[in-house]
Amino acid sequence: MPIPLYEAKADFFRMLGHPVRIRVLELLQSGPRPVRELLAEIEIEPSNLSQQLAVLRRSGIVTATRTGSTVVYELAGGEVAELLATARRILSELLTDQGRLLEELRTAEPVR
Repeated sequence: MPIPLYEAKADFFRMLGHPVRIRVLELLQSGPRPVRELLAEIEIEPSNLSQQLAVLRRSGIVTATRTGSTVVYELAGGEVAELLATARRILSELLTDQGRLLEELRTAEPVR
């Protein structure tokens, strides 16, 4: 029996729910990158990066190509970049609204 769409979406967002995975996806938006470049940018243990890249690869959101001893990762499609851009816009709106509320709280007269 196939899983409901809402469960598949929840699984997808859980897969994205790790800071290293998000950072990798952000870096790959500019094009394919070898693992050594990702390591230099993210500054984590190679085994941790390898683990996170494996999750992204299994999900089909990134692809890997080996040339000799170099493994290069890239986004599997442009939709991922669109999703990250949409997330940025949503966060920007939320933070703007929170900033306005914070400013209101700071400037409001205290209730006595």
